[in-house]
Amino acid sequence: MLKNFKKKKKTIVQKSLSAVKKRKPMTFFSGYKINKDVRIEIEKRYNILTAIVMLFILVLIIGLFFVQVVQNEHYASEMESLTKQIVYGDSAPRGRIYDRNGNLIVDNKPLKVISYQKPSGVSSKEEIEVAYKLGDMIDLDVSKLKEVDLKYFWLVNHPKKAKAKITDEEWERLEKRKITNDDINKWQIERITTEDLSIYDNRDKKAAYIYTLMNTGYSYEEKTIKNENVTDEEYALVSENISELKGVNTKLDWEREYPYGSVFRSILGNVSSSSSGLPAELKEYYLDKGYSLDDRVGISYLEYEYEDVLKGKKDKFQVQDDGSYTLIEEGKRGNDIVLTIDIELQKALEEILTAEVLNTKKEANTEFYNRSFAIIANPNTGEILAMAGKQVKEENGQYKIYDYTPGIVTSPVVMGSAVKGASQIVGYNTGALKIGEKRYDTCVKIAATPEKCSWKYLGYLNDITALAQSSNTYQFYTAIKVGHGNYVYNKPLSVDKEAFTTYRNTFAEFGLGVKTGIDLPVESLGYKGNSTSSGHLLDFSIGQYDTYTPIQLTQYIGTIASGGARVKPYLYKGLYNNGQIENETETTVLNKVNTKTEYLDRVKQGFEAVMSYGTGAGYINMTYKPAGKTGTSQSFIDTDGDNVVDKETITTTFVAYAPSDNPEVTFTIISPDVSRSDGRTTYQSSVNKRLAQAISQKYFEIYQ
Repeated sequence: MLKNFKKKKKTIVQKSLSAVKKRKPMTFFSGYKINKDVRIEIEKRYNILTAIVMLFILVLIIGLFFVQVVQNEHYASEMESLTKQIVYGDSAPRGRIYDRNGNLIVDNKPLKVISYQKPSGVSSKEEIEVAYKLGDMIDLDVSKLKEVDLKYFWLVNHPKKAKAKITDEEWERLEKRKITNDDINKWQIERITTEDLSIYDNRDKKAAYIYTLMNTGYSYEEKTIKNENVTDEEYALVSENISELKGVNTKLDWEREYPYGSVFRSILGNVSSSSSGLPAELKEYYLDKGYSLDDRVGISYLEYEYEDVLKGKKDKFQVQDDGSYTLIEEGKRGNDIVLTIDIELQKALEEILTAEVLNTKKEANTEFYNRSFAIIANPNTGEILAMAGKQVKEENGQYKIYDYTPGIVTSPVVMGSAVKGASQIVGYNTGALKIGEKRYDTCVKIAATPEKCSWKYLGYLNDITALAQSSNTYQFYTAIKVGHGNYVYNKPLSVDKEAFTTYRNTFAEFGLGVKTGIDLPVESLGYKGNSTSSGHLLDFSIGQYDTYTPIQLTQYIGTIASGGARVKPYLYKGLYNNGQIENETETTVLNKVNTKTEYLDRVKQGFEAVMSYGTGAGYINMTYKPAGKTGTSQSFIDTDGDNVVDKETITTTFVAYAPSDNPEVTFTIISPDVSRSDGRTTYQSSVNKRLAQAISQKYFEIYQ
């Protein structure tokens, strides 16, 4: 065994020696080569790392330079804003509003205010003392003091007697939580007798009223004690004794003033009061824009629409370490603006409307009539020169007039034949009507429906005389062709439903059935009928189906007057600076009517005929070269308030422009429900004619 082991060991050793002999010998030069490659790799990596570090240091240096040098002022300002407490003063006065001729129509007048803001840690006893002192200095109407407020004042002044109003048993129940402090308070108030309150004279009641005002609303809010009819003597006396009236302050506020009174008042809009601040319904809107809860803001119409322009800039204060304020940025009044309105023309328009609405209401068959609208505009620019609506109501046997101007943009009306100019363009565009085409005016009868006729028998008419005499039948035949219908008297009539789309698309190009874009926060679209029956297509063609607002009708007549350009109506003309208008509003063309010039010219000829010998004859003095269109439509109203229309009425409309060869002005007049169809008489007031005569005459007196 030992012999075998020695033999195996010898064999292993021999194999190892053989392997060594086969291996190439390692020389000095090959070792040197390996070491050199390692050094080169290490140096390469070191250089890369060095470059990265240097680049990082360079970026850091550039960043530090940018922060410390380039943006030094920015970050210093940021640091200051984060470390310094900034507060703002009261809302600054708003910008004034002028008319197109530089007449001031909205101003600010100073308002003396006596206010109170609860100091930290003040007691009820201290507040009562202040209330008595302040009451001796100012005059207040104590009739506004409620009995319950006087009782609360008694409770605060007589805590022991107030405690005695509650029985021991009731106090025990409170201790056992069977009743609440609110119950105790309620019973105390209920048990205060007239005899208890008889100790208070007028001086006490004045103090009680002031104390109530001091504690109304949130404790941190500033409370207005008096801001109406504050005399100079009261203001001075309180100001002189501020040190004795803890929490009381005097300040000068402002309120809007209207040199022209109620003229155009509703469209000018309103501003929130100093006591109410942001109105609840607009709170989130204004807070998102960075306003404070106590800011005074525009809340309706132009004041709201141009809030960003009219708002003032508040005083900016820095709060010092001792609690004092340092003014760091002085506030300023808001920007003044100028409107397109001519306030003298506006005033005359409202006077004319007021008189005529009253006169009309006294006429026969006007039981359901209660309002009229009128608009004067420039068809080339879109400027509104004057617009008004007046409503009449009977109260205690007397008629009273109310402003209804907002209805110009919010009250859709069935316009009737005034829109036939647009209907005729539909006919020309589709080939359903040819220029000069003659038709016989007769009633149209569709099976199972009443006859549809013109207002009287008109005989043979062409496209010009059809407009002049306001033929319904002429438009009916056009509508039937637009709808590819086959009309046979007293037979069913089928029309292509797409005809409604064809009509509405063209009407929209004139501004009917779409928003005009007027710069007011509200604007209605009007009503769009859902039925696509053949009879309703005929009604649509004569303006007795869809409804439109007065401002839409103004845009419509302006589009015709301007040769097919639909311009955006507006009231804001620009900024007003030292008698000059800056950043003036530019005319905006919303679209061009898709039709041929010869078709529009044909409609214009028809509108001239309306005024010279047609249904509009006598509405405007022919000296002024008027062109226009009258309208009469059937309307339906709800007379008993049950949301169901129950009476049929007649609405009259009128649109015109002048001079016809170079239009500079448009007139729109609308009188809804001017008469009833089932009245004892067929009398129909000519209020629109009287209004057109007076309004156009006044305009040309001013502008010619």
